[in-house]
Amino acid sequence: MSPQATPGSPLLQLTDFSVSYGPVEAVHQISLTVNQGEIVTVIGPNGAGKSTLLNASMGMLAASGQLHLAGQPMPHPRVEDMVAHGVALVPEKRELFGEMSIEDNLLLGGFSRWRRGQRDQRQRMQEVFAIFPRLQERRSQLASTLSGGERQMLAIGRALMARPRLLMLDEPSLGLAPRIVREVLQVVWNLRRLGVSVLLVEQNARAALQVADRAYVLEMGEVVLTGPARELLHDRRIIDTYLGLGSARADEQPA
Repeated sequence: MSPQATPGSPLLQLTDFSVSYGPVEAVHQISLTVNQGEIVTVIGPNGAGKSTLLNASMGMLAASGQLHLAGQPMPHPRVEDMVAHGVALVPEKRELFGEMSIEDNLLLGGFSRWRRGQRDQRQRMQEVFAIFPRLQERRSQLASTLSGGERQMLAIGRALMARPRLLMLDEPSLGLAPRIVREVLQVVWNLRRLGVSVLLVEQNARAALQVADRAYVLEMGEVVLTGPARELLHDRRIIDTYLGLGSARADEQPA
C-alpha cells in the first residue's frame, strides 16, 4: 500500500543522502525535498552527481542516509519497493524496446499494476494518448523507428502507465531540438494537473528553471545553492555559470 501525502506535504525527502562508488563518494550528504504537487529540478554540470542521485533515490544504487516517501522511512529502498509506492523513473537513455510497438511498450509500463490485479491498462493507455496524441497516431509503429522527441514522449508515457505519484526524469532534453524540448517540458509542466509530482534532473539549466517550482544546484556531489526556481533564474551566480547570454528571456514560461 502506497503511503499517502496531502497536497503540499513532503512526498520525497532525502536527508544526509550519500552515494559512493568504492572509495569515491559521488554524492555527499544531500538533503532534498519534493512536496506533493511540486516540480523540483536538480541542475549542475556534467559529472556533478545528478544522475547518481536520481538512480540511488530510485533504489538502483546503494546509498547511506535517510529516504522517506510521504513520511514513511525507506531504509534500504529497492526498485520494486519504489515502484510499488508510486515512484517511476525515466532514465537518460530512455531504454525502450525498439523491436516492439508503441502500444506494447506502453502495456509493459503498466505491468506492475497488472501484477497487483489492477486491470486498467487500456484506460491508462487512453490517458497517455490524450497527453501525447502523436503516440496514438503511431501506436502500431516500432519504437526503433521513432524520432528522438517521440522516443522521449514514449518513455514518459510508459512511466505514466504505472500511475506514479512521483515521476523522476533524467535529462529529458538530451539530444532534442529546442522546439521539441519546449514541447516535452510543457508536458512536464502540465503533469501536476494529473496529481504527479516531478523530480527533474537537467543539464539544460534554463529550461529546467523555467518549468520547476524549486531548484537545487549540484556541484561535485554537493548542493551549493537552492531556492525558488524563478529566483535562481535571476541569480547572478546561475546566470554567469549556467545561463550565459540571453538571460533576459529567462522569465518566460515554456510555450
